[in-house]
Amino acid sequence: MTGRQQLERLEREAGHLAPGASEEAAVGRRVFAEGRGPLLTDLDGNQYLDFAAGTLTQSLGHGHPEVVEALTAQARRLWNVHDSATPDRAALLELLARLLPERLGTYALFSTGAEVVEAALRVVQATAEPGRNRIGALRGGFHGKTTGARMLVHWDVGHQSFAGNSVLGYSAYCYRCPLELSHPSCGLRCASLVRRHIADKPNISALVFEPVLGAAGVVVPPPGYWEQIADACRSNGVLLVADEVLTGGGRTGTFLASEQFGIEPDLVTLSKGMASGFPFAVLAGRADLLHHPAASGAGAYASTYAGNPLGIAAARATLEVIERDRLVDRVRVLGELLHERLSALPARFENLGEVRGLGLLYGLEFVTDRQSRTPAPHIARSVYATALDLGLRVALGGHILRLAPPFTIDEPLLDEGVGLLEQALERVLT
Repeated sequence: MTGRQQLERLEREAGHLAPGASEEAAVGRRVFAEGRGPLLTDLDGNQYLDFAAGTLTQSLGHGHPEVVEALTAQARRLWNVHDSATPDRAALLELLARLLPERLGTYALFSTGAEVVEAALRVVQATAEPGRNRIGALRGGFHGKTTGARMLVHWDVGHQSFAGNSVLGYSAYCYRCPLELSHPSCGLRCASLVRRHIADKPNISALVFEPVLGAAGVVVPPPGYWEQIADACRSNGVLLVADEVLTGGGRTGTFLASEQFGIEPDLVTLSKGMASGFPFAVLAGRADLLHHPAASGAGAYASTYAGNPLGIAAARATLEVIERDRLVDRVRVLGELLHERLSALPARFENLGEVRGLGLLYGLEFVTDRQSRTPAPHIARSVYATALDLGLRVALGGHILRLAPPFTIDEPLLDEGVGLLEQALERVLT
């Protein structure tokens, strides 16, 4: 429960802070004061296993000593010189080149996920052939809250539509198939429609996509979906722009989730797992695209805080630990254990419609009943709040809970966290 000190602090800020915080912050009402590894401590001294890893940012857990040391040392030296070269930038670029596929060998540095998505859209628009004036995206995708990112999926805010120049295809959301079909008898009709309406069209310049839909509920496509679409896009000259802001950095058991589905993207956006929660983002792409004269004029990749020395220090330290300690391999091992524990839960709880995921990224979808599959956000909120009271923090969004433990968590703590989740489910659902 939220203690006295936290309530007092929340009341103090309520008179000045604009509403509109995340659902998990509004429901949880906690004031977190400290983080160490997989643990958070609130202002009243209560501890929590953080199975949301910040906001899927803390791949190394909270306060990793090497990241702290790198940031502290850099803070003493230099903070911001716009986009001028600094001593560590070349080393970071070389590190990215080791971790990413060879074809993605050119990089532009930014601050946030939405900012890097906007940069990718600028590259697409600048390099598109005449007549290729539309962009493809997937229903249910989430690419940020800036105007260009929202226009990709026709996300309206307020009372007027800012629907852009995008064409929407169907994601492979088998549990809630929008075509009312069943896999595998469907023959991946969703993929064939993406091919027809996006990949095969002469006026489409690019398909912007999440390999695994994140905010929509960790929607993992079945085998064949991405292979079919990627091949068609490649054959017709439609660029593949992978939004790996959430999945990039090893979260799914490969450094890019695209690698698991045989996708060879032309551009990739990365952010959350890059710098241990420090604002940092990377646009990785083919050299011919990022060096294209129309896309690389003066200021094309410049931004006030992009590639600042502190962000470079945090990113370099984070990625060096991931590389040195082979943490992406560790994600696969821990992911198998997490899958084994979580996959047994729907059979025990009627209102837990489906559990799905890859590596250390899982989604739990709550429903009013198994037959109708009606989304049940009130149940998800209750389970989230109960888990928090028990000492487990997960990520809440609508009728979905997402789990994303840090890569550095040990097996006993991973098992303990799943046990706390089970206790929360039992209290709410039985």
